[in-house]
Amino acid sequence: MSYTVEERGNLHSLNYRLFVKNAEGKYISPFHDIPMYADESQNIFNMVVEVPRWTNAKMEIATKEPLNPVKQDVKKGNVRYVANVFPHKGYIWNYGAIPQTWEDPSHKDEDTGCVGDNDPIDVCEIGTKVCSCGEVIKVKVLGILAMIDEGETDWKVIVINVEDPEAKDFNNISDVRRLKPGYLESTVDWFRMYKVPDGKPENEFTFNGEFKDKDFAIKIIKNTHIFWKDLISQKTDAGELTCKNTCVSPSDSSYFCSADDAKAVVAGTSPLRKEETIPSSVDKWFYFQRK
Repeated sequence: MSYTVEERGNLHSLNYRLFVKNAEGKYISPFHDIPMYADESQNIFNMVVEVPRWTNAKMEIATKEPLNPVKQDVKKGNVRYVANVFPHKGYIWNYGAIPQTWEDPSHKDEDTGCVGDNDPIDVCEIGTKVCSCGEVIKVKVLGILAMIDEGETDWKVIVINVEDPEAKDFNNISDVRRLKPGYLESTVDWFRMYKVPDGKPENEFTFNGEFKDKDFAIKIIKNTHIFWKDLISQKTDAGELTCKNTCVSPSDSSYFCSADDAKAVVAGTSPLRKEETIPSSVDKWFYFQRK
C-alpha cells in the first residue's frame, strides 16, 4: 500500500503537523493504522520516516495527539533541534519508527532491567537514499541496539530499505560490520553523546553497547507489537497517548473513528503556510572528550 502526506502549519514552528493518508486518500494514524508488516512471510516491516538523514529537526510521531501526525519535538517552549556532536552532522541515518509497536512504560524488560519509553520502537535506516519526512518505506531488519535513555529502555533497530541498491548484500548485523566498517561504532557514539550539549549525561547501553543480531531484533519487535495490541484494545491503560484510528477493526479497538471525524481533526489545525527559518545556531558543532 502507498501513502501520502499533507502538511499543515509552518514547517519548523510549533504549529507544524504532517498528516498521513493511505492510497484511498483517507487520513490515518501512522502509529496505529499502518501495518507493522509489509510482508510477514519475508519478515519485511514498514517504517515511518520521521527524520531524514543529515537533518537536525527532531521530528516525531505525535503519540499524544489525534491521528498522531508527525510534528517537531518541543524543548523549553521552542521547536527542538538535535545538536551536531563532532564528527557527526545531524542524524546519520534515516530515523523513524515501526508502526503498531509500543515500548510499554509499565513493562520492565528482562534484558535491560528498565521499563519502556512509551513510544513506538525506533529505527535507523542505513541505506544510500535520503528519505523524506513522513515517507513510509519497506525495510529489512539487520540488528538492534539496547540503549538506556534516562532510565528507560529505548531499543534502536538497524534496518535497510528493501529498495536500496545494496539491500541484497545486507541480511544481518554482521554484514553491516563487514560492508560499512565503523558505521555501528559511529551509531553507538551518536546515541551516547547526542544529549550532552543539552547538559544531560551520556546515554548508556545494555550488552556493553554491542548490537544483537537479526533474530533477536525481530523478537523484540514482535514483543512491542504485542504491547501495542494490548494498548489499542484497552487491555493496557493508554495514559496520555491518543489511540484514535481509522483502519483498525472496531471489534479490535474502541478507539476507531470515522473518516469524517478524521477530517475534522485535520481541519482543526493551521493551514499550510511559509516555513520558518532554521536558526543559525543549529549549525554549531560541539566537541567533547570521549571517556
